[in-house]
Amino acid sequence: MLTLREMLVLVKGELLTPGLDLEAGCSKVFASDLMSDVLSFSEPGSTLITGLVNAHVVRTACLVDAMGIIVVQGKRPNAAVVDEAAAKKLPIIATGCSMFEACWRISGNLPDGMR
Repeated sequence: MLTLREMLVLVKGELLTPGLDLEAGCSKVFASDLMSDVLSFSEPGSTLITGLVNAHVVRTACLVDAMGIIVVQGKRPNAAVVDEAAAKKLPIIATGCSMFEACWRISGNLPDGMR
């Protein structure tokens, strides 16, 4: 199990929602730009990795009880999206990594059986 803080370090990310708890453990990641797939296939407690930066990502992550969102490709959500996530206590991490690289860095550090 990894904490969001450990994931932040692994992807060399920037926390866009300061003051939120990053110490919760997360045992799964789910990577997708299709929010319908996130709704259908992700597991509660996962961290969502996506290249999307709109408010639908925050709302979808909340619906599936995600632990946080990692936004890839150097993209950054606007202030309204970040504020909505902060209000919902949902950490957002931005990274310059590609989706593949972010998944590789994180999954390579999850214990066997948790990937």
